[in-house]
Amino acid sequence: MTFDAFDVVAVPFPFVDRKAQKRRPALVLSGRGSLEKVEHSVLAMITSRKNPPWPLDVPVSDGAAAGLTAPSVVRMKLFTLDNRLVVRKIGRLSTPDRIAVQSALGRLLVLEATG
Repeated sequence: MTFDAFDVVAVPFPFVDRKAQKRRPALVLSGRGSLEKVEHSVLAMITSRKNPPWPLDVPVSDGAAAGLTAPSVVRMKLFTLDNRLVVRKIGRLSTPDRIAVQSALGRLLVLEATG
C-alpha cells in the first residue's frame, strides 16, 4: 500500500504506560516515490485540540476533508512507519491546511540556507 503526501491515515499508536495500542490519525509527509522501495512513510502525529499545545502545531481547518471527527492539530512529532502497519486512508488535507503544514515543516527543519 502506498500513500501520497498529505493523505490522512489511521495507524496504531502504542500507549507509553501499557502494551495496548489504539488507532490514531496521522499525516503522510513523504511523497509517493521517496520511500516507496522500502515501503515506509514519514508521518506526523494528529491529535485533538484538547491536548496541551506544542510549538508549530497546525490546526486542521477542514476536518471533514481530512476524515477527522474532532477538532485536531497536526503536531510536528514526526516518525517513520512501515506501510503495512497503516490501517487505512481516512482523508486528505485541504489545500489551505497543506500550505500551513508545509510552512511549519519549513520552520521545524530549517530547509533554507542560512548565513
